[in-house]
Amino acid sequence: MKNVILYALIFSVLFNIFQYVNSTKILEAKEKDVFQTKERLKISRDSVSSLAMANYFALESDEDAQEYFYKKELDYKKIAVKVKEDIAVLNENKNGNKLIPYEPIDGKAFLVNTSKILNHRWLVAEFTNGDLWGQILVKYFVVEGKPTDFETIETVLYERPTKE
Repeated sequence: MKNVILYALIFSVLFNIFQYVNSTKILEAKEKDVFQTKERLKISRDSVSSLAMANYFALESDEDAQEYFYKKELDYKKIAVKVKEDIAVLNENKNGNKLIPYEPIDGKAFLVNTSKILNHRWLVAEFTNGDLWGQILVKYFVVEGKPTDFETIETVLYERPTKE
């Protein structure tokens, strides 16, 4: 009977040691997973905050600019669509978009590719003629029932890359 109790005691001790070692390894692995998850979460949060800052100057996130349109009983989303459509209409001119103060070069007119409305008064747009490109800062005025009135404030034309 003593041998059975001794064997049971030894088996119990060995089993507890095995359980301790095994659970320690599992705990370390889980702690490693938690650390990696926290690192990924930190990177994700940083990315989200940088995206939020990248969209800081935008009509969609500028409550003061939105309020400007609401006071005039206008929907800023519809205004944004109208302004972009009016820019696209200006691209239909055979001499290029009138917002771009450059004459066609090599027979290629400058047209606006894309634009971003910054607030209730300004927008920035990129333009190109296929070879050269640049950006313009435009002041715009919206009057309901009329085409948007645009005024180019500043332009930047980038140099053609030199071939070596």
